[in-house]
Amino acid sequence: MKVLIVGGSGFLGTELVRRASAAGWSTAATYCSSRPDGDTPGVSWHQLDLRTNAQLYDLLAELAPDAIINATSGLSDWAVTADGSVRVAMAAARHGRRLVHVSSDAVFSGSRISYDESCPPDPVTPYGAAKAAAETAVRLLTPAAAVARTSLIIGNGGSAHERMVHELAAGARAGVLFTDVVRCPVHVEDLAAALLELALSDGSGMFHLAGPDALSRHELGVLIARRDGLDAALLPAGRGEGASGALDVRLDSTATQEGLRTRLRGAREFLQVP
Repeated sequence: MKVLIVGGSGFLGTELVRRASAAGWSTAATYCSSRPDGDTPGVSWHQLDLRTNAQLYDLLAELAPDAIINATSGLSDWAVTADGSVRVAMAAARHGRRLVHVSSDAVFSGSRISYDESCPPDPVTPYGAAKAAAETAVRLLTPAAAVARTSLIIGNGGSAHERMVHELAAGARAGVLFTDVVRCPVHVEDLAAALLELALSDGSGMFHLAGPDALSRHELGVLIARRDGLDAALLPAGRGEGASGALDVRLDSTATQEGLRTRLRGAREFLQVP
């Protein structure tokens, strides 16, 4: 199996690269500005700017991967998150490659709280709008692609939320953990395994890859603090109501989970204190 991981230098991308290489796949990965330190056996790294077409087409012609996983995140940068994803989908269609596109629960407003795979996007942030536009383009340009929405990604201390918890507990940063902003966290290892499983399959359409536990940012922070031996009482709590973005968004992954071998654990399980 030959796979190209677009956005391989990111948090999720790094785990995808590690797992694909460990499985013996011929693995290529891209970065935008900074090549990751060190060399992973069997992995080739390629600089890629998703704001241009020619570079992407040349790369696919050179590598001829069986599958492409687009795990890049340009946040609210439309040129990367929306337009860049369109370019990946166009290139995959042109070269006849399997595409797995990673999307986000940010495509939802939270107005209905629970969202299954059939729910249409109704974003309320620029990032959510860019992700929603990318979803639509990918599904139109590459109908056989798998679009995988996920939630807050946690894992082994390396995620942004875990770093925030440590900094807040140490008094090294200002801010609060919201008690009314709810998501369904997923472990990066489970998410990467599920995405690689989708890459090997011929499943198309929308998939939800999130954990079964709905937790507020503060509840999640408390679990992280307890796992890491921090004093959870030091974590400042507050309300996110009135701030930008959706409050309560719960991805229902039931239908997707029924078709996967990979089990998506809940945060209460994967953050359990040994």
